Amino acid sequence: MNVTENLFSADERLEHIHMQDAEVYYLRHLTLAEAPHIVMAHLIDEVPWRAENIVVWGRTYPQPPLIAWYGDTGKNYTYSGINLSPVPWTQALLDIKSRVEAVARTDFNSVLLNYYRDHRDSMGLHSDDEPELGERPILASLSLGEERTFILKHKRKRKKASKPIRLKLASGSLLLMKGDTQRYWKHGIDKETRPCGRRVNLTFRRILT
Repeated sequence: MNVTENLFSADERLEHIHMQDAEVYYLRHLTLAEAPHIVMAHLIDEVPWRAENIVVWGRTYPQPPLIAWYGDTGKNYTYSGINLSPVPWTQALLDIKSRVEAVARTDFNSVLLNYYRDHRDSMGLHSDDEPELGERPILASLSLGEERTFILKHKRKRKKASKPIRLKLASGSLLLMKGDTQRYWKHGIDKETRPCGRRVNLTFRRILT
């Protein structure tokens, strides 16, 4: 099945993406206080973006997207050698969070923002499986701006038996990953061969004490 074609309806409802060892849902349009491109522009202007290096297999590389970490007091997060302390919530982010929580039917206490400036910014394949997220974390990922391809690849299947799943994430869309998804799957965003516009991604999560 070609997941990128004719999978989602235009209705504002969660669509279940059928994947082995995973629980993934897609909402084509999350209603926000303003149009997605306006919300994105505000975030780009107001968020204190940071350029970070990540550590992969003992080597240090620049992380292509700029990032920011917001959350409740004390909800620190560490991944790939990056240690993040939360910036206090803004009213705009709290409004987005409440809308995401209503769809996900869970409470979040933090959000990681990634700013993809153009087609050269990307995110390597990884799993959000850090201990502070728990064994079966729920992640809600809101996309704003340029449509990019989200890639999911099973960790344990042989290459010949498992083709990557590719999802086009529209501006204003919400992707939910639950259950054993982080245990069995990696995900990322490839570079684009063609020039493209800006994109901001907000991944809401719950840091456990």
